[in-house]
Amino acid sequence: MGFTTGGSRGTREFRSGVRRRGRTSECTAVAEYTGLWGWDVVPGARAAAPARDCSCGDPRCAAPGAHPLDFAPTVKAGATLDEATETWGEYPGAAVLLPAGRSFDVIEVSEEAGRRALVRLERMGLPLGPVIVTPDGRAQFFVAPGAAAELPELLYRMGWDDAHLDLRALGHGAFVTAPPSDRAGLGPVCWLRPPALDSAGGPPQARLLLGTLAYLCHRFRR
Repeated sequence: MGFTTGGSRGTREFRSGVRRRGRTSECTAVAEYTGLWGWDVVPGARAAAPARDCSCGDPRCAAPGAHPLDFAPTVKAGATLDEATETWGEYPGAAVLLPAGRSFDVIEVSEEAGRRALVRLERMGLPLGPVIVTPDGRAQFFVAPGAAAELPELLYRMGWDDAHLDLRALGHGAFVTAPPSDRAGLGPVCWLRPPALDSAGGPPQARLLLGTLAYLCHRFRR
């Protein structure tokens, strides 16, 4: 990464520097994602309620408020606050999107199953990465890259391949809407488990979480 945190002291200095500069919340978030957590960030479209028309301007948009803006550049991991601000200044109001398949993949389940799984996994002392909860009732667990490609085989080995689970993996080509942005005009996404210095750069392997997630998806299947 281009920004060295130096532990909690670096985190405090970075955040105090952000406050001194007085930038927008989106710029602050982008700089934190690139500088502290080492993630790429992409400017995304937004949708406004109640019609949820997409800001891309396409009346037939298949994913209103939940896709990257055409021709918008990626803010690379390690970008500084000034660099993030410069890019976001060209796309005011853009949603903050994190591309999956690079630093992480995502396992997505229902919010109910995700919240219960998080409690169990924490009690078990298993390594955990960040977890996002979305306004449409989904929980997104960050896991090591490659999970999306491995998911069918992992579910087969665990005996969950024919259980019709409400569970999917997001990998290369998918994007996660990150706080403080709203998703698809439905409301803001939030951290159920925020990033931390000891896990954001190295999320856990999917196999460590998948058994618990699959069991609770099956238990709370609607």
